Amino acid sequence: MNIEDPCVQTAQTVLRQLPSMDKLLLDDRVAFFATELNRPTLKDACTGVLGVWREKILSGEITRFDEDLFYAEITGKLRRLTTPSLRPVLNCTGVVVHTNLGRSCLAEEAVDAAAAAGMGYSTLEYDLDKGERGQRNAHVESLLCRLTGAEAAVVVNNNAAAVLLVLAALAANKDAVVSRGELVEIGGSFRIPDIMRFAGTRLVETGCTNRTHLRDYENAITDETVMLLKVHPSNFRVVGFVTSPEREELAKLAHRRGLLLVEDLGSGILVPDEDLALEGETTVTECLRGGVDLVTFSGDKILGGPQVGAIVGKKELIDKLRRYPLLRALRCGKMTLAALEATLRMYLRGDWKKIPTLEMITASEDALHARAERFAGKIASLCAAHHLSARAIPCEDAVGGGAYPERPLSGWAVALGGTEGFNPSALQAALRACSTPVVAPVKDGELLLHMRTVRAFEEDRLAESLSEALERIS
Repeated sequence: MNIEDPCVQTAQTVLRQLPSMDKLLLDDRVAFFATELNRPTLKDACTGVLGVWREKILSGEITRFDEDLFYAEITGKLRRLTTPSLRPVLNCTGVVVHTNLGRSCLAEEAVDAAAAAGMGYSTLEYDLDKGERGQRNAHVESLLCRLTGAEAAVVVNNNAAAVLLVLAALAANKDAVVSRGELVEIGGSFRIPDIMRFAGTRLVETGCTNRTHLRDYENAITDETVMLLKVHPSNFRVVGFVTSPEREELAKLAHRRGLLLVEDLGSGILVPDEDLALEGETTVTECLRGGVDLVTFSGDKILGGPQVGAIVGKKELIDKLRRYPLLRALRCGKMTLAALEATLRMYLRGDWKKIPTLEMITASEDALHARAERFAGKIASLCAAHHLSARAIPCEDAVGGGAYPERPLSGWAVALGGTEGFNPSALQAALRACSTPVVAPVKDGELLLHMRTVRAFEEDRLAESLSEALERIS
């Protein structure tokens, strides 16, 4: 005869202990969320948790009703429903154009312009002078042309879309020649051969990974060739025994054979590279002066604006892009265009150093050192209370965004270390769980707070998040 374990209740007994829906909704722990969620949403969340518990009870996985655990699951689910998924974070990685963290931070002017466009009606496609329909692209085209020297310009929602549009409109069912050294794959498994195939353009590879000569391009040209495509290897470098034709040479070859020269520049640099201390990089203007017919580039990398893909160059080609049906599917919205226009006007005024991305890239090592020392002093007592040390150390930062991988930026960070039992990974995880999350790297047993990517007005919030995180792991 089996004797039932008195510590294990029968399934029916445990099921009866589950609260009713009315009781759940009246419980303070659930009612707390009633100001942010309507009653149907609250009921749906509670029903889901109740259903899971009933299944586990009937299967024998749960043998006792734990009220605290039950309500913790419900409130956890409700908290996730009321917490935005797309949230501001503090970037302490030292990577300026951090793809996973939203790339470029917009200038205040750009944010204000986007907010104004979003909150009310606007002249998105309305010409006030003529009192009739206008073109949304007009808000930024003239600015891009002034800044780059292009005859015409059009923008779409990102640079991949820009490349796709150019290929589909100008090289569908035709051949485009690309150096094997430029058949790149960037983040998200975006590959140039794939985008060409999707556009209906036949890829013709030429040269080798490390060496492609002008004669390789010439030998690859046939009656089916319509374009030479040059692609910036934004996220890698081949060094050593390397050669490739000058842009001007490619332009002469293309035009002599009646072809187009298109360049995917990746990052759209609009100021001289020496001003950014990014020597050897080509500006959009230099590409056009070198004879490139169309240049594509991103707006949210070195340009420092919103996510767009800009296409600049010869008017007759841009006009073909305007008429191509795919453009409508790839066009930008009003808030993006407003932010881009504001950003471009800052360039025209010579205020480009006030654009956050460019301000971070050009920050001097001395200024970063001073900030690191000051912030280390600011959090010294907080760290000491948790048996941690805070000290300023030199570090390597990066431009990011798949750009300039072999050119680190000299920076300064605040290193948090502690006793032998200190677990930097635990602090790293706790920082990510804060009210204002912090993303920071761990190196050599210390957690680093890179100051280049922490803006001055964010320092107080960073100190608050650090305090919150230290309390979590104490």
